[in-house]
Amino acid sequence: MSKLDPGSESRSTGDRSEILTSRRWVIKIGSALATKHGVGLNAEAIEDWAAQMVALKQAGHEIVVVSSGSIAEGAIRLGWNVRPHSIHELQAAAAVGQMGLIRAWELAYEKAGICAAQILLTHDDLADRRRYLNARSTLRTLLGLGVFPLINENDTVATDEIRFGDNDTLAGLVSNLVDADLLVILTDQDGLMSADPREDSNAFLITQADTNDRMIDEIAGEGGAWGRGGMRSKLTAARLAARSATSTIIASGFKPNVLHDIAIGKSIGTFLEAPRTKLAARKQWLASTLVPKGQLVLDSGACRVIRDEGRSLLAVGVLRILGEFERGELVTCVDENGIEVAKGLVNYDAVEAGQIRGKSTDQIESILGYTREPELIHRDSLVII
Repeated sequence: MSKLDPGSESRSTGDRSEILTSRRWVIKIGSALATKHGVGLNAEAIEDWAAQMVALKQAGHEIVVVSSGSIAEGAIRLGWNVRPHSIHELQAAAAVGQMGLIRAWELAYEKAGICAAQILLTHDDLADRRRYLNARSTLRTLLGLGVFPLINENDTVATDEIRFGDNDTLAGLVSNLVDADLLVILTDQDGLMSADPREDSNAFLITQADTNDRMIDEIAGEGGAWGRGGMRSKLTAARLAARSATSTIIASGFKPNVLHDIAIGKSIGTFLEAPRTKLAARKQWLASTLVPKGQLVLDSGACRVIRDEGRSLLAVGVLRILGEFERGELVTCVDENGIEVAKGLVNYDAVEAGQIRGKSTDQIESILGYTREPELIHRDSLVII
């Protein structure tokens, strides 16, 4: 149950007992933390977080780190006082800054005698099924070897079309990739507040909420100059992570021993509880990483059977086809009001789908001259939103 009102219940600790038995964590460090709000790398803080992570590892946890900061660090090294806007300047700053960022983390882990590994990812790496599985295998192998994987978006080669957009989103996708038990997003804020405390003196910390509670979207803000994310992107990350039944904590990285306190169940930050139902790995992949190429508008009957009865989508339930897509590409399914109902891999391209929409399955061959599949989208390739 969400606790969004300012009464005593809203300040209660909630049930964080699942954290006590969690094993695999993804920890995301924001740009404002890693770079002293854009003024050089915060090496002392990185060393402190690394030491906390080593202690977690010694207590039996497996840790994957998603660290921002390469662009901000690169800009400082290049003498730029503001974050660039040109994609090529961003890529150049990332290339320069990644050197300093990975060096700072490597030195911090070396003090504890722990080996670290650098992994740079783009959206294309996770959208391609083979590369997704390769990345998954590599990360699991590194964790098995006791290595700390350090992940960042590959800003040096990313473009507007393929970039994740922010490392919060990347952290959510990595949580799916490694089947994490917990996603911890460390930021420069105490957590999700009921309102902007700079504007509302009565603002209070939301200590716990359901991940899918849409009430919290209304109070989430945007990010600062050096970060691409804000609380809104952190909620998006939490919902991505929830597809693998991964709960999320958003907390201040400036709090002393914050990771230790989270691990022992203290009421730190905002706990976004995920549902216990876990999507199959293939459905996590197609729902989280693929970019939709088109849209199918469904009638009320089709919405009901795929959402409530778990059945495949048949052409007869489709009212309109929007966009251009090929067979096997991802499309979104919306109701007549434009509300998203599902995503899935379509068995027919846009032209074919347009010809058979609204028709029964036994009419497909007479219309097209062939039948690829009886379903427009099979239930095994369909993810309910």
